[in-house]
Amino acid sequence: MFIDELTLNIWAGKGGDGIVSWRHEKGIDHAGPGGGDGGRGGNVYLKGVRDIGKLSEYKFVKDFKAEDGEAGKGNLMHGAAGKDLTIELPIGSVVRHIETGEEIEVLDEEPIFFLKGGWGGYGNDHFKGPANQRPKEWTPGKPGQGGEFFIELKLVVDLGLVGLPNAGKSSLLNGITNAKAKVGNYQFTTLTPNLIADIPGLIEGAGEGKGLGHKFLRHISRTKMLLHCISCEHEDVLEVYSTIRKELQKYDPVLCEKPEAILFTKSDLVDEKTLKSYVDLFKKDHQHVLSLSIIDDKSVKNLSDELVKILKNL
Repeated sequence: MFIDELTLNIWAGKGGDGIVSWRHEKGIDHAGPGGGDGGRGGNVYLKGVRDIGKLSEYKFVKDFKAEDGEAGKGNLMHGAAGKDLTIELPIGSVVRHIETGEEIEVLDEEPIFFLKGGWGGYGNDHFKGPANQRPKEWTPGKPGQGGEFFIELKLVVDLGLVGLPNAGKSSLLNGITNAKAKVGNYQFTTLTPNLIADIPGLIEGAGEGKGLGHKFLRHISRTKMLLHCISCEHEDVLEVYSTIRKELQKYDPVLCEKPEAILFTKSDLVDEKTLKSYVDLFKKDHQHVLSLSIIDDKSVKNLSDELVKILKNL
């Protein structure tokens, strides 16, 4: 199951405690304090991976913690530092601390320092002095940074497909890629999003949180280009386009500033004259106006080639 948001508890390691100990040297009684310091707690790093399904692995594992530092040892020996923890997240993930609201984005495969481990505590050797030659003081290790984090995936893709329900987006995706998008006569035809950012069919109100469309609109926030899929079964194609633009505007006005192309799907449902009239309506305001019949292999191939050319020139 595709998961694009979840909450995890993530903590860096706690520092090891300092200890009270006494040095033992042959022939010397009361050689002095020898309690070593505790080791540093392990840090936490985030690393991007090119696997959009990575969050699914954390569905039943909600708690992550780097290793704690070891307690100090005798004869002034420090405890070992805790092992660092690296958490892999899909590239495009946004990690937000629920309490503070601070965010960090994972945009490439370079490890990112995320949470700092706690410092180790002091052993009693730190407290010796002329007036305190046999100190019994020590300090505990400090806790590591951490808390509850909300992780949200915003896909980084070239092309975002948007359109009303049953616009043919999933059929298009299946035709030009190896994806196996689920297709059906539902209010939201796409049941799960795909790498190419196939957004579930939008309805009026999607930009304000109505339906599944709003849930996946985040995935077009980082696309280079939007492909408006308009089914030829609609008589008022301008109204369809306007409806989608309104929902994008409500969700995030920046989306309406992205480069866009128009694609008339299910072109086999109308005659050539009608299709040409649809195309002409958009050509004066759009550089790229395309059409597709998914049942025509040549049409699918031509569209695929054209999209590659368009994206290369962005």
